[in-house]
Amino acid sequence: MARTRTRTSRTGFGIAMSRTNEELKLIFDEPVQKKKAPKHLADFSPEDRKNFAKELGLQPFRAAQVATHYFSHLNNDPSTWTDIPADQRQSIADALTPKLMELVTTRTTDGGMTRKDLWKLHDGTLVESVLMRYSDRTTVCISSQAGCGMNCPFCATGQGGLKRNLTAAEITDQIVAAARACANGELPGGPTRLSNIVFMGMGEPLANYNAVIRTLHNITDANPDGLGISARSVTVSTVGLVNGVEKLMEEGINCTLAISLHTPDDELRDSLVPINNRFPVREILAAADAYEKKTGRRYSIEYALIRDINDQSWRSDLLGRLLKNRNAHVNLIPLNPTPGSKWTASRREDEAEFVRILESYGVPVTVRDTRGREIDGACGQLAAAEKGKE
Repeated sequence: MARTRTRTSRTGFGIAMSRTNEELKLIFDEPVQKKKAPKHLADFSPEDRKNFAKELGLQPFRAAQVATHYFSHLNNDPSTWTDIPADQRQSIADALTPKLMELVTTRTTDGGMTRKDLWKLHDGTLVESVLMRYSDRTTVCISSQAGCGMNCPFCATGQGGLKRNLTAAEITDQIVAAARACANGELPGGPTRLSNIVFMGMGEPLANYNAVIRTLHNITDANPDGLGISARSVTVSTVGLVNGVEKLMEEGINCTLAISLHTPDDELRDSLVPINNRFPVREILAAADAYEKKTGRRYSIEYALIRDINDQSWRSDLLGRLLKNRNAHVNLIPLNPTPGSKWTASRREDEAEFVRILESYGVPVTVRDTRGREIDGACGQLAAAEKGKE
């Protein structure tokens, strides 16, 4: 049912708003899929993996053996799985860990320290992940959907619409591939450990809730049930699905929450981030505050600075006043322009003034690294470029 909200505009007139998902061009339900992704042990809890193996005609303990190779050893070569009879290794691997994605292309920049991978899934769907090595950490940015239904006009992924949700295993496999690349020394500097995971790639994570929650368990569960990465090193981003935030804080996972706010005023945000017509700024911040109180985790505000659109000093002032008494940190992101877009990054002087005003309110703020611009780094750009070749 459409939500009705009455707002007072800056001219003082009350505006009654009742807009449907269709009018806002929001998509929450994925299109019907002709061919489902193959089931994989990463789609299941550790206990259900045993049942999965049994349904496939395998002994239940095989699930734990394969999970150990997949999560603990990051080993995708069944010929080396010496705890399984040699003549059964490949068939067991194919049954419990079927191939979910194929690398289409890799682009690198920053001397190889930033790497963007484009993956083709079983049905030809394209998704992206980005692996970034810094002096003190290595982070992978992963996709949770193919496309996105939130229709944010400045986002390359949003412009393409929602193709489908990814399964928990398809999301997890991006992370395992990144962890394997780190362990194998595929980035400059030699072997390292994947330390941070951010759900900031293609898609709205909380619109694919169940698969994302299963993935969070796959990340944080101790070896051999999962990767054993601390929830404090995992960030889940959302455009502001308040009901999803409320559910997430009851899961007990305590990952970091990031709100893709992009402007502090409802008037602009209604068009810049259309879900705002359903969940306005103050409701989103209230949900983030409740999450912080429940989990003890400071949340972040993601803000893409767009020239002459949302980078005015009065918007920084409004954002500062909204956040000054909240346990929040602002990440300012110079916009990575997408092909054909009318929008571009803010001027350096406007960016600096935006930062100065926020800091004057005591709000912690960071201007994010602009890695990836040379390799179609913005979410959805590489997939769109590949599609354009077809």
